[in-house]
Amino acid sequence: MLNYLWAGMILTGVLWGAFHGQLAAVTEGALTSAKEAVTLCITMLGVMTLWTGVLEVGKRAGLIDQLSRRMRPVLRFLFPRLSPDCEAAKQISVNMIANMLGLGWAATPAGLKAMEELKKVEEERGEFPAGTASNEMCTFLIINISSLQLIPINMIAYRSQYGSVNPAAIVGPALAATLFSTVVAVIAVKILGKSRI
Repeated sequence: MLNYLWAGMILTGVLWGAFHGQLAAVTEGALTSAKEAVTLCITMLGVMTLWTGVLEVGKRAGLIDQLSRRMRPVLRFLFPRLSPDCEAAKQISVNMIANMLGLGWAATPAGLKAMEELKKVEEERGEFPAGTASNEMCTFLIINISSLQLIPINMIAYRSQYGSVNPAAIVGPALAATLFSTVVAVIAVKILGKSRI
């Protein structure tokens, strides 16, 4: 569906430009945007590589395990039926830590592994039909989407890339917005999770 939507928007823009005699401006805009996209991708690749490396160093140094242990009370509250020592809990911790640091791209691999492990846990329990998300999966997904961010590294990098005078000015508003979205997400998932059991 999205492919049709994007194709329709592009076609509409090209036809509008042609109808108003601005086809050269449309072509120049497309080339300029393509150049900006490549530049942005290279910048974000550098940021992602740096912070993924930092996470890997932290993992090998045992820092991630220490942070995961300190997150056990939070995980027990969010996932009361999940063992805090299981692989799913570890991957959820890594994902949440990366998201709190604003490293959404670096959080993705841990998030995918966490979902795979949660699927294995659900298959062992056999409570829901195959292909149905468990309460833990739904909780993890909504927490991941709301994405509490203490330091929005990606947003700071975007703002810096586009010449912001103070790229870190986003920290306060981002923290407030993501804290609110996470609190609302946790309340919603707790209410809906109880009605599902």
